[in-house]
Formats: sequence, C-alpha cells, structure tokens
Amino acid sequence: MQYKDYYEILGVKRGATESEIKSAYRKLARKYHPDVNKTKEAEAKFKDINEAYEVLGDKQKRQRYDSLGSNWQGGAEYTPPPGFEQFNFGSGQGGYQTFNFGGQDLGGFSDFFSSLFGDMMAGQTSSRRMDFGGFDFGAGQSARQKTRRPKAENLDVTMTLNITAKDLFNQKPVNVRFNQMKKCHQCPPSGGFCAACGGTGIISEPKSIKVKLPAEIKEGQKVRVRNEGKTDDYGQKGDLYLVIHMQDKEYDIDGCDLTKDIEITPPEAVLGVKKDIETLHGKIGIKIPPKTSTGQILRLKDLGLPKKGGGYGNLNARIKIVIPKNLSGRQIELYKQLQESE
Repeated sequence: MQYKDYYEILGVKRGATESEIKSAYRKLARKYHPDVNKTKEAEAKFKDINEAYEVLGDKQKRQRYDSLGSNWQGGAEYTPPPGFEQFNFGSGQGGYQTFNFGGQDLGGFSDFFSSLFGDMMAGQTSSRRMDFGGFDFGAGQSARQKTRRPKAENLDVTMTLNITAKDLFNQKPVNVRFNQMKKCHQCPPSGGFCAACGGTGIISEPKSIKVKLPAEIKEGQKVRVRNEGKTDDYGQKGDLYLVIHMQDKEYDIDGCDLTKDIEITPPEAVLGVKKDIETLHGKIGIKIPPKTSTGQILRLKDLGLPKKGGGYGNLNARIKIVIPKNLSGRQIELYKQLQESE
C-alpha cells in the first residue's frame, strides 16, 4: 500500500497547532465538498482531506501517526509496522465509514488508515458519528451513509421595503438595494487582524435586485426572495424577507384602494365646485357638491390600483377645507359679516 502524508494533504507543517489544522481543513473542505465542486478530482480530494483530518484532528491518532517518523513521502510504498497488519478496517468492522453525496458513493477510508487505526475503530458500532470540523457524517443501520450538512445558523435576512402607489400601479419589478452580508474568507488562520473585514468576520457587499410585488399587497406583509440572504461557509444561502411599508406622500394605500386629499376653500365647500385632480390614471374632472364638509369622501370607481383578478380598485377623494393664507381686507370683512349673521 502507499503511505499517505496527511500533513501534506492538509497543507500544514508537521508542528501545526490544532487550530491551524482545523482552519486548513475547513478551507479545503469548502473548496472540494461534492455539493459545491462536481469534478471527479474533487471527490477523491475530499475523501483524502477528511481522512487526514480524522487523524490529525485527533490527539491519539496523530500521536500514533507521528510515531512512524517524518522520513516517509506521500505515495511511497508502505508496509505496516509489526502488530498492525492484522487489523482490517473494511467489512466486518462496525466503525467502517463510507460517504454518499446524492447517490454518489465516495467510498471509505484508505487501507493505509485501516492498517494504522483499525484497532482504534473496531470497537465502535455502526451508530458512531464523526464530525469533521463541521461536516457531520452519520452512520445508521447500514455501512453506506449519507453526508448531512451541519445545522445551519439562521441565514435569513429581513428588511423593510418602502413602496409608493406608483410602484404598485406600474406592475413592474421594483428595484431593491441592500447590503448582502457574507462571512469573510480572508481572515488570517492565526486569528490576527483582517483588513478585509476589519476584524468583524463579516463582509458587507452592496447589491441590487428586481422584485415583482403581488397585486393587493398590504402594509406589513412579507415578500420572500429566495437565496438572497446570508451565505455560510458551506455555500448554503438564506432567504431575503421584504417587509412592505407603504410610504407615499400623496396617497393612503389600502390593498387596491387609494385615498387622496382634495383641498377646497370655504366658499367652494358651501357653493360646490368643479375641480381637476391628478390620479395614477391621468387627470380627471370631479364635481364637489354644495355644502360639502371636511373629511367627506367622494368615491371614484376604478381609479385605484390593479386587482388580482383584473380591473382596478377605487380612489377615495377625501375633502379637506383649507383657509387661503393671503386673504385681502375685503375678504376678511366678508367673513366677519358672515359670522355676525349666524
């Protein structure tokens, strides 16, 4: 069989610390994980990486491995030391592990591993679980097992989306700008200061996407945008949730109905008036009847927002009586006379 240089596989020195070994493993596992890297070379590399970490990440196994000495080279022909050759880490040993990714059988650890550590694994049952620095390999009722990703942190992101009546009326995707949060992969393994993230471990990248809003959406409702949340070390992505906030200076929005203030003067309220008003559908003329009070609603059909099933909601013209700021002396005198006549 061939000797495996586990230090070379992980790209660390023989005197590497536990944290350096773990950091090197995580970096390589992310790069060659079969869920991310679909090449055949990645499958073999990923198996070697996990085997190397199973040894170097375990104090007892690493000590036994180091006892072989540092004169060996990876790929050299290797004969097990006396007393080791009787261990068979293949069939019949409950601790034997294989890896399966979406139906792809990646096989178990090498014969070299078996020759060195078969005795340490033989007493373990098929229910044994191994955690390779975050990748959880479990064994069930059979020797062939599936890899399960680590329990993901909450990768979802929630933000408020301010929208106007015009955004909803156009029925076109709205532009959403936000900062996408990602874990920094440039941090030094030794834990020193990282210039890329400022030591926070998180990088914020500005992003802009187009989002189609459903018709008749209401204040406070959420719109889910898949895979636009945070991304973890394993490439898993959360979702972006947009909480709708109606923010329009001209209209109050309630589903597909709109409400707009229409200002009139006191004489217009008493005598009635015809006014031209702007709507999302264009300019129209309305007739305000005599003796109209402030707060009174004039319902204008089919001048609101699009409905789900077709057509439009209503536009509510809400009367607001306002006093002109620049009244002449004559006008003020007439108001006095009107007040005295009551």
